[in-house]
Amino acid sequence: MPASTDTPIPITLLTGFLGSGKTTLLNRLVRQPGMNRTLVVINEFGEIGLDHQLFSASRETEPVALESGCLCCTVRGDLVRTLRDATWRFAREGERFFDRLVIETTGLADPAPILHTLMTDARIARAYRLDGVVTCVDAVHGQASLDAHDEAMKQAAMADLLLITKADLTAADTLANLRARLGALNSGARQMTVTHGHVDASELTDLGIDPQRAHGADIERWLGTAPAKNTPQPGAATGLRLGAAVASPTSTLMPTPVANDPNRHDDRVRAHCFTFDTPIDADRLEVWLQLMVSLMGERMLRIKGLIHIAGEARPAVIHGVQHIFHPMTWLDAWPDDDRRSRLVFITRDIPRDSLAGILAALEASA
Repeated sequence: MPASTDTPIPITLLTGFLGSGKTTLLNRLVRQPGMNRTLVVINEFGEIGLDHQLFSASRETEPVALESGCLCCTVRGDLVRTLRDATWRFAREGERFFDRLVIETTGLADPAPILHTLMTDARIARAYRLDGVVTCVDAVHGQASLDAHDEAMKQAAMADLLLITKADLTAADTLANLRARLGALNSGARQMTVTHGHVDASELTDLGIDPQRAHGADIERWLGTAPAKNTPQPGAATGLRLGAAVASPTSTLMPTPVANDPNRHDDRVRAHCFTFDTPIDADRLEVWLQLMVSLMGERMLRIKGLIHIAGEARPAVIHGVQHIFHPMTWLDAWPDDDRRSRLVFITRDIPRDSLAGILAALEASA
């Protein structure tokens, strides 16, 4: 049954470095009933979208190719036009025939500008919501890609779900090392091993927060605080309470240590989680976030948060990518009895103490 036209359409951003198996994955996915009524936008680099020639769609799945350049650069205007026009271009008898959208990026795409586009265009922000970032990582060449290419590192660091492909073509210890490295780079992302593109479509959906039906498990998964199966677990970290010194350890998103290798630029990426026991003043939160964005800029890769705003009975959800924030949204109610605010930061070259210091200085001046 078609979704309500008033409900924002969920978007899954599918990314991954060159040769990581995105197209193979899509070809498998679109044959599944779970991908019915899904619009697929394929971004190709170059004058001819060769990968699009290999793309096969089921009867209920519609592919769209953006072939004039990389999605994070020259075709962002094409993406905006495609998303703005999709609801009437892909309609039957006046009714939209897709309820979900998947965007496949090129292997060289930095996810951040794409997410900025989804957040900052007013018409797109009203019609769509980001459901999640899914990143394919090649088990054979993934280590080398992470070593050599900043784009590969960002794709993995900003993911909500990491799909490790070609695991059947590599040794067990190589796969284990890659999983450990990804766990350190992005401890909040769930990892799955995928062979020949075989994965259930349901694994790639409902990764984000739907304000109308979010539960406690949804919040934990989105923030990355829920334990993931068969994934190296992050160690305990320190929570920070408003108006208090650093508190006792809580289960958060500190990365798993890896060997110090100066050739690995991704070990400069860290995930940090702060929890707050008391409600947060809305104005104070806004000042703090603006201060962090102005100081950290592009080194702040991604921010997620579930916030207890003082005087509000329902929680607020915030989501930012580098210096851009999506408009704050509200859940209908708290998903469980836990009323603590939680903020998760994925940063590059930003020590945890710097984040805590900004908050402590703000509290001291309040």
